[in-house]
Amino acid sequence: MQKKIAGALISVFYKDGLEPIVKSLDQLGIKIYTTGGTQKFIEGLGIKCIPVESLTSYPSILGGRVKTLHPIIFGGILGRRDMEQDISEMAQYKIPEIDLVIVDLYPFEETVTQFASPLFSGDSSTVEKSIIEKIDIGGPSMIRAAAKNFKDVLVVAAKEDYQSLVELLQAQKGESTLEQRKQYAAKAFDIVMNYDIAISNYFNPSLFNPYHKKQSLRYGENPHQQAMFYGDLSEVFTQLHGKEISYNNLVDIDAAIQLISEFPKSFSSNPTQKTDPVFAVIKHTNVCGVAQRTSVKESWDAALQCDPESAFGGVLVTNNAIDENTASAINEIFFEVLIAPAFEEAALRILQSKKNRILLQLQTDPSKSPVQYKSILNGTLAQDFDKGNYADWNEVGGRNTSDAEKDELAFANIICKHLKSNAIALTKNKQLIGKGCGQTSRVDALRQAIEKSKQFSFDLKGAVLASDAFFPFSDSVQLAHENGIEAFIQPGGSMRDKESIEYCVKHQLAMVFTGLRHFRH
Repeated sequence: MQKKIAGALISVFYKDGLEPIVKSLDQLGIKIYTTGGTQKFIEGLGIKCIPVESLTSYPSILGGRVKTLHPIIFGGILGRRDMEQDISEMAQYKIPEIDLVIVDLYPFEETVTQFASPLFSGDSSTVEKSIIEKIDIGGPSMIRAAAKNFKDVLVVAAKEDYQSLVELLQAQKGESTLEQRKQYAAKAFDIVMNYDIAISNYFNPSLFNPYHKKQSLRYGENPHQQAMFYGDLSEVFTQLHGKEISYNNLVDIDAAIQLISEFPKSFSSNPTQKTDPVFAVIKHTNVCGVAQRTSVKESWDAALQCDPESAFGGVLVTNNAIDENTASAINEIFFEVLIAPAFEEAALRILQSKKNRILLQLQTDPSKSPVQYKSILNGTLAQDFDKGNYADWNEVGGRNTSDAEKDELAFANIICKHLKSNAIALTKNKQLIGKGCGQTSRVDALRQAIEKSKQFSFDLKGAVLASDAFFPFSDSVQLAHENGIEAFIQPGGSMRDKESIEYCVKHQLAMVFTGLRHFRH
């Protein structure tokens, strides 16, 4: 049902992008009703508008807290144009039809964030007063009223919709369809809901649920896909520098943080052993370089050496502070994101030389939901996080592993855990030297891993192999052995485990069954 707009109420905090709307309304001969600062803005454009005070016969009172809360205003918005009683009462009380409501909300969340900044200093009473005054009353009320009466009223509650409104007004000569009005109403209710949740979270911090919060992203996996993040990133990291984080950035950042959280301590049999720095490079959620060395710089050099081609444009992560020496080395390549628990001042100065680089300071103990969610079909999948490295350490090969091999196999198994299935990780001296991931057969994943290691001139003699799931046949063990690998770790559980075990026994190879599969789809 097409409906011509007769009157528009505009009352906005931010005036950005408003000018084309006002000019379009004026050209279409639509009456404009407005308030305070918006009135001054519109009049500054040389366009006539009607202040709400002339309708209500009341000025803005109580320091601006009460401007639009009046039956004349809400009658104009809520009046049903197809009901004789409503039409009669609107005529009796001289209530004009308000068919378009353009209202945004006071910046409550922005104000809370501003005062929460470590750069802000001020007394608590002033802070709270400023925050409370940013709790909008009239704005949400008008938005809800207009959205409720979407049969007759078009509501725009977000400045990102200003352009689409201009296009609608011009293309349809000031008319809107029922479907369009309903779509805008749905978005308006969503905006008010999240606004109220933000206020509730402020007053009830102990009840805060990060999934109540959301933020728009530039786009999704591809530019034509809209995207949104639900959650509170500030609980996980602080952005120190760089451009706005994208959807794909966030997916890779999640993979990077999941990996680095595996390294709060050594995987050695001695749990008190000091952890050496670990550095990793993530590309499209897979680990393409990772190493553990005695210094951050050495770890970075070794991680980059794993696959310097794939590292281009990757996400970098470490479990130690970035020092000046390491920053200088990292500065030589192009990367999207760098995540670390701390940055030396000199290191930051170097890394901030490129304006778009995203630098994230990871919290000391990043909080993580105990549940992972994934949307699928018309619903949501939920599961526990894949925690731990191995459930058992069952030596089933032709010989037992040495202490050095145990440490290396535990390292390799964790790296393999963070590759997409089917996955194979080849490591040597706590460095990833070959990996195969996302393959449709396990032996293909191994072939890919071997090819990668040869591409960058790694010697597989003395390396170990980790598999995220069991070997269905002995072909993978044989192929790996033919290329110099003599120690394996896998969950076991195949009906044909005996074939792999017999091959290891015959050739005196070490093999460990963990009893814990690490599929990653």
